[in-house]
Amino acid sequence: MMVVSTYIGIYYNVVICIAFYYFFSSMTHVLPWAYCSNPWNTPDCAGVLDASNLTNGSRPAALPGNLSHLLNHSLQRTSPSEEYWRLYVLKLSDDIGNFGEVRLPLLGCLGVSWVVVFLCLIRGVKSSGKVVYFTATFPYVVLTILFVRGVTLEGAFTGIMYYLTPQWDKILEAKVWGDAASQIFYSLGCAWGGLITMASYNKFHNNCYRDSIIISITNCATSVYAGFVIFSILGFMANHLGVDVSRVADHGPGLAFVAYPEALTLLPISPLWSLLFFFMLILLGLGTQFCLLETLVTAIVDEVGNEWILQKKTYVTLGVAVAGFLLGIPLTSQAGIYWLLLMDNYAASFSLVVISCIMCVSIMYIYGHRNYFQDIQMMLGFPPPLFFQICWRFVSPAIIFFILIFTVIQYQPITYNHYQYPGWAVAIGFLLALSSVICIPLYALFQLCRTDGDTLLQRLKNATKPSRDWGPALLEHRTGRYAPTIPPSPEDGLEVQPLHPDKAQIPMVGSNSSSRLQDSRI
Repeated sequence: MMVVSTYIGIYYNVVICIAFYYFFSSMTHVLPWAYCSNPWNTPDCAGVLDASNLTNGSRPAALPGNLSHLLNHSLQRTSPSEEYWRLYVLKLSDDIGNFGEVRLPLLGCLGVSWVVVFLCLIRGVKSSGKVVYFTATFPYVVLTILFVRGVTLEGAFTGIMYYLTPQWDKILEAKVWGDAASQIFYSLGCAWGGLITMASYNKFHNNCYRDSIIISITNCATSVYAGFVIFSILGFMANHLGVDVSRVADHGPGLAFVAYPEALTLLPISPLWSLLFFFMLILLGLGTQFCLLETLVTAIVDEVGNEWILQKKTYVTLGVAVAGFLLGIPLTSQAGIYWLLLMDNYAASFSLVVISCIMCVSIMYIYGHRNYFQDIQMMLGFPPPLFFQICWRFVSPAIIFFILIFTVIQYQPITYNHYQYPGWAVAIGFLLALSSVICIPLYALFQLCRTDGDTLLQRLKNATKPSRDWGPALLEHRTGRYAPTIPPSPEDGLEVQPLHPDKAQIPMVGSNSSSRLQDSRI
C-alpha cells in the first residue's frame, strides 16, 4: 500500500498543479482557450466562438449556413481548448522517450501545490483535520452553483439523458468493470493505506460501521451528482454545435482540461465559471493528496518508532514533500502526460485490485473470519451485520477476482489519443504494477524463513498465526480472548507510544485520547 500511495502521490500532485495552472490562467477577461487567434493555434483550429462570429457576419459571408456543418466539415477539426492543452500548456512531444524541456510554468505550479500540501500537514492530522472541513465541503457549494447554472441551459436535458441512458452493449466488456472498480477504489480509498492510517487515529470504540455506511452512500451520491453537473453543460455544448453528446464527451485529462473548459467558454462571464470549476478541482485533489502524504509519513514514523523521529515528524513530512516534488519534475516535461497516464493505468489500477483481493482472502481465511468478527464486536459492541459477513467472505473476493481475471483476458495496451505506447514503456508499466504486489509474496517468504518449525508445513502454520502481543494496544481494551493471563511487564510490548511528543504528557490508561497506537493494534 505504501508503494501504491507513493506512485499516486507523485503523479496526483502533477494533476493538481495543472489545475492550479488553469486556475491562474482563468484570471483574465477572455479565457485563453476561447478563440483560435493565438500564436500556438494551427489552421485546423475551429472554435465555437470563432464560428459564432463567422455566422454573425464578422467575416466574409460566403459560408455554409449550417453551424454544425461549419464546425464539423472535417474530422481534422481541433478545438482551441485542445490546442491550448496540447500545444501551449504541455507542448506535447511526439514520443514518451522524448522528454524535451521542462515546462517552467507547470514546474512552478507543482512547487505551489507541494508547498500547500506541506503547510496543511505541518502538524499532522491536527492541521489537516481542520483544513479538510473546508476542502471536503466547499466543492459541494461549487457543484451546486454549476448544477443550477447547467440545468438552466438549452440542451442540458439531452446531456443528462445521455448520462442516464445505459449502453447495454458495453456491459460485457471487462474494461468497463475494471474502470468501475478503479473508480470505487479511488473514491473510497480502498487498498491505498489511507483508510488504515486515518482509522488508527480513532478512538478504540469508534463506530466505524456507521462511518462506513455514511461515507459509502455520500461518496456514490456525490459521484452521481457530479455527473449531472458535467453532462448538463456538455449537453448544452452539443446542442450549440448541433452534434451528439458523445462527440463532445471525453474521459480522463481530456474531460477536465479540454472538453469542460471549452464548454465553459460558451457561458456568460466564462472566466468566473472557470475559476470556480478549477478551484473545485484543486480542493478535491488536495483532499486526496493530504491522505496520501499522511499515509507515507505515518508509515515511516511508525516503522522507525524512536523518540527522535516522533519529535521530528515535521521534518519527515518536509522530506517526503521535497522527494515528491523532485520525482514529479519529469512529469512536467513535454512527455510528462505520457508518463502520468502510464503510472495511472498500471501503478494504481491493476495493483489495487490485486492487493484488495489478497487482503480479503488473508483476513477472512488466514486470520479467520470468526476472529475478525469478534474483534469488530469487541470494538463496536455488536457483531457486524450478516450482509457484511457474507460480502467479506464470499461476494467481495469473488467479484474482485473475476474483475481481475477478465481485465487480464481482455487486456489492451495503453494509448493516448492516437499515440500507441512502445513496448518498452508498457514493460515499465507492468514493472510499476508488480513492484507493489511483489512486496506481498516476498515478505511472506521472508517471514516463512525466519519462523521456527521442523517442517515446511509447521513453519507455514506458525507464520500465519498472530504474534504473542497481537491485540488492542491499551491494556484497558484487552478483554475476552485478549485478556492477559499474567500481569503485564514492560517487555510485553503493550505500552503505548504517542505519535506526537506533546501527547506523551497525557495519561493514556483510562483517557479518551486519540493518540496513535504504535506496537499492536486492530
